[in-house]
Amino acid sequence: MSAICRLIEIFVMGKSFFTANWETEFKEDVRNIQKGSGLTVSSNRQGNIEVKYRKNGTSQTTTIPFSWSKETKGDAYTRIRNIYKFIAEGHSLKAAADLAQGKAPKKGKDWAYILKNFKYQKLNFGKATTEATFDKQYKPACEMAVELMGGKNPPMNPADLIDMCVKDWAAGSRTRQMRARAVKQFLTHAVTREGIADIWNPPTDLKPHIGEAKPQEKINREGDHFEDDQQIINFLETLPINSPFERDAVAAEKWLNAFRLMAELGLRPIEVGYLKVKKDPTTKEFYWWCDYRKKSGGGTTEPRRVEPLPLIDKEGKEQEWNLINRFKTNTLPLPDRVDGEACNTYLQRKESWKSLKKMMKETQGMNIVAYSFRHSYSLRAHVLGIDSGSVSMSMGHTLEAHHRAYPYASKASTTNAFKRARERLTA
Repeated sequence: MSAICRLIEIFVMGKSFFTANWETEFKEDVRNIQKGSGLTVSSNRQGNIEVKYRKNGTSQTTTIPFSWSKETKGDAYTRIRNIYKFIAEGHSLKAAADLAQGKAPKKGKDWAYILKNFKYQKLNFGKATTEATFDKQYKPACEMAVELMGGKNPPMNPADLIDMCVKDWAAGSRTRQMRARAVKQFLTHAVTREGIADIWNPPTDLKPHIGEAKPQEKINREGDHFEDDQQIINFLETLPINSPFERDAVAAEKWLNAFRLMAELGLRPIEVGYLKVKKDPTTKEFYWWCDYRKKSGGGTTEPRRVEPLPLIDKEGKEQEWNLINRFKTNTLPLPDRVDGEACNTYLQRKESWKSLKKMMKETQGMNIVAYSFRHSYSLRAHVLGIDSGSVSMSMGHTLEAHHRAYPYASKASTTNAFKRARERLTA
């Protein structure tokens, strides 16, 4: 009878008063995963394995998807050992359990949903951005991240994901910098707002991912000014406005008008689509107005009046393009989309542009880009002796930003200020 009694287990609230040998061994194995690991296991009321982690006076608990049974203890022990590896890397118990279970989204549809929410946040909260800015600065890199995470061999950590999203762009380039920042913000959103395991917290320092151009490759990636106005005029004359192919001729005429506006008004490419013509109520004169607001770390630029500076050819003759009257009468056709990317795409398809770009780099070490039309406006203004404050106001940035972008402007303003002072002394 006593032998029979020893085989009977009395259950209260679903738990046994007796402990089987496998349970004792299992608990001991978990405690000994590493000395001082702080891990213990027990069965919860549902009969599943509950893991507890105690360290430095704090306690964390989570449940893993294994039943409390002899049959599952081997697999459960392997899972708990993997959980501890993630804990040792600095993750919380819950995050470590999620990582060990593979809960971090790897399917493209999961990451696509997160990207949709990320876009909503960027457009509607914080320093809300416009959809056009999101599409330019965030969408390309983030969509690539979504595609990579949905691939057959997705990256297993945020550093690798960022590297894969920027590796096709030159080290130290502005584009590479923008893409790294975009993916970083996307991952931060995924962890803080979407509940993704904190292993996907992006690195705080992006410098290793952005890199730095090799000494022999260093060049002003933001672009330099053209050699002179004549060089701009010569290039614009190469655009195929008389092409026998109507499609090419129409596109060339539209881009010719866009480049002329950028050159004469000192516009950013994207500002071409934000131009208006207004009439001064006092002088009755028509003038250019730009509604574009640029958002940056320094704040948001305000809509502004834009002053034209016609180009001067090598004979000293002013180029009369009649832009404001043609714009006002709707006889100045423009491309449907004008921004930095669209400009560069069109330019890179033109052999005359590629030839000029190569020549400028090889002979003068200068890098001409779509922004070079704008940069040349600044140079033209300072050659004409216009003060930096007035130029920066027309170009739509602060005086500090103007001097930072165009160092010669600061030097010229200083020189002119002392020159005027000396003239007053001798007057």
